Amino acid sequence: MTVSTNVPEFCQGIDYFADKLPNFAEYGQKPAIAEGDKAISSPTDKNAVYQTILAADALRYLTLQITASKQSGHPGGFASIADGIASLVMLGYKNIVTEVGHHAPGFYSNVFLDGSLEAMEIKNVQNMRDRFREMHGLLGHLSGQIPGLLSPAGPLGQGQHFAMAGAKLHPGVLFPVTIGDGGLGEPYIMSSFGHFNTAYPNVTNFLPILVWNGYSQEHHSMVSTKTNEEMTAYWKGNGFAEVILVNAKDYDDSNQEGQYVDSTKFSFEARMKFTQALLEATDKAAKSALGGKLTVLIVKQLKGAGVHKRGSQSHNLYPGDTVEKDYIASALKERALTPEAWDLVRTNYTRANGGAAADTAVTEKELPLPDLGKIPLEEYKVGGEKKVATTAMGEMVAYVGKQDSNFIVANADGNAASGVNNINIALKILHPTTDATYYQQPQGQVYEPLSEDACSGLAAAQALFGARSLWCSYESFAINGLPIWQTVTQAMAELRRSTPSTITLFTAGALEQGRNGWTHQRPEIENYFAGMMRNGNIFPLFPCDANSIQVCYEWALGTKNKGVTITASKSPLPIRTTFEQTREGLAKGAVVLQETPGDKQVVFAVIGDMTLIPTFEAAETLKSQGIGSKIVSVMNPRRLYRPSDVAWDTCAEKDGKFLSDDEFADIFDGDALIGVTGGSSAMLEPMMLRSNSKRDTFAWKRGETGNSAGQIMEFNGITAKNFVNRAMELIG
Repeated sequence: MTVSTNVPEFCQGIDYFADKLPNFAEYGQKPAIAEGDKAISSPTDKNAVYQTILAADALRYLTLQITASKQSGHPGGFASIADGIASLVMLGYKNIVTEVGHHAPGFYSNVFLDGSLEAMEIKNVQNMRDRFREMHGLLGHLSGQIPGLLSPAGPLGQGQHFAMAGAKLHPGVLFPVTIGDGGLGEPYIMSSFGHFNTAYPNVTNFLPILVWNGYSQEHHSMVSTKTNEEMTAYWKGNGFAEVILVNAKDYDDSNQEGQYVDSTKFSFEARMKFTQALLEATDKAAKSALGGKLTVLIVKQLKGAGVHKRGSQSHNLYPGDTVEKDYIASALKERALTPEAWDLVRTNYTRANGGAAADTAVTEKELPLPDLGKIPLEEYKVGGEKKVATTAMGEMVAYVGKQDSNFIVANADGNAASGVNNINIALKILHPTTDATYYQQPQGQVYEPLSEDACSGLAAAQALFGARSLWCSYESFAINGLPIWQTVTQAMAELRRSTPSTITLFTAGALEQGRNGWTHQRPEIENYFAGMMRNGNIFPLFPCDANSIQVCYEWALGTKNKGVTITASKSPLPIRTTFEQTREGLAKGAVVLQETPGDKQVVFAVIGDMTLIPTFEAAETLKSQGIGSKIVSVMNPRRLYRPSDVAWDTCAEKDGKFLSDDEFADIFDGDALIGVTGGSSAMLEPMMLRSNSKRDTFAWKRGETGNSAGQIMEFNGITAKNFVNRAMELIG
């Protein structure tokens, strides 16, 4: 080792440099990616092979040093695929996503090497060390704000959605996605690949890369006992036409035990052979995927290859795992490069793909969106014929799809069952079998896998990548798709560019699902959104009728970088508002539907549409007793918080509009305030926090089988009689 004085500026902060490297004079004299080129000329070029090894070791070095700088983070998993990532970059591919959040420090190292992180003032290794796992720096798991990285990565089983969305929106561009063998046990991964390939058989320009290293976070992975033949058969059995497997053990000349080995322990000649094989395999897999075949690349190499420990012990660093720790310092010295080698790696990386990922990745620019023109809305007469709110919104969705060919509607349980069969009729269910009876054909825009994760995954990923989408779900089943939706909305809050909001329609609420019983009655999902409202970019909307839902969807379409949920019934219900009233309700958070004078005044703050039925009944009873009331439809509860309650000012697309104290008092002040919802009482929190009146709530408790919405509401205490009795108690 040496302490070098002539080091490139970006290398400041590197603790160890090598005195010299074997064969550098032979293979390291000029960059393998020539000036003006975007990739190496051939995967068999010995200069390219050698310099790919340098890049892989640079990635391992950086990953270990930056994690050890904070005695925290995950170096081991990425270390086993560092050669594969380096191969992708040397071949000119930078639109890389991952399913593995634990690979974050490796991905940060990858975009550091091509200069992408300079966009966030990380110009050298010391900057990267300082800002790793720090606020406004490099988060422990991939975020939406890091230059050059296409998508976030947190919960397992999600990353493939981003690769598929990217492939769909950008034909001819390769989207590799690394998948850990620990995460392969998640059912979402293969099922989402399978449905996507059935729906879009010509969209194959995404490339799963299985990181088969034998271990998960704390033990052997559940697929570690599979043979190479079994793993190949598994992927083929799930529809992959081309399965390419590179096994490091085939090149091992160091007599390592077990089926998973570390290529950094090979002789120089064996490392060259392994790396060349991996470059050739990566090149073949990329061309296969781009050429129309569903392809997977499997890289079998021991977890922790080339870092401080092996197996699951390499996964995480703990307090005390500093850069001075003997086994960490030793690993860093083994991976150390000369200043000349670092400079060579940086040159190749900056030339690959035509520049830094921060400049060339598809998500670094906004995707052009077709102009929707004037969206047609049909305003129904207040007090007139009952209408189905979801059907009214469905007409607008159909129009959007006709104007925007990239637009998709994702639904697992069927649009017809949610009162929006008009979407199917207009846009057609995407299916290989043409059948007019079911409005299905191969060119449809309605994406219908049975997995809610696959629905929300593709819809949310498409929104993150810059295109419009709509995720429709039964309220009772949507919980299975919310982890990726939440991941995307958090990323949108941090995003460095504008993108369409991810919009949902949740139908068939608990109150409508009487005969199905509690299995279809899960409005507790609103707890999820109630908590997320404080993020600053989450807007749960509760239209109260078929007019209101149209204005809500129109508003959602005009927003950016937000998560907007629209919850509505699929039953014919009274028309209670004009368009203008809903616009007021969206701006202020709520709108007064009816005000009845009396000696005292009871204010009802009502979320939802069916819950208004017993509320209006209660108002009539109170009126007969000389007691006044005000019925308020709470349409946009996020507006009803105080500004200090919400992290709105930390969001990329800031929305700091909140109802003032005077306006709040004008709407909600009375002798008593009763909050009513058919869902979670948590959604009523803004009113309960701000009101100075005597107050109480009526909300969902639990499900039961019933023959009507009224019977379910009665079971949960949401009745006019209970409202009146509690109002009388509150006003004395």
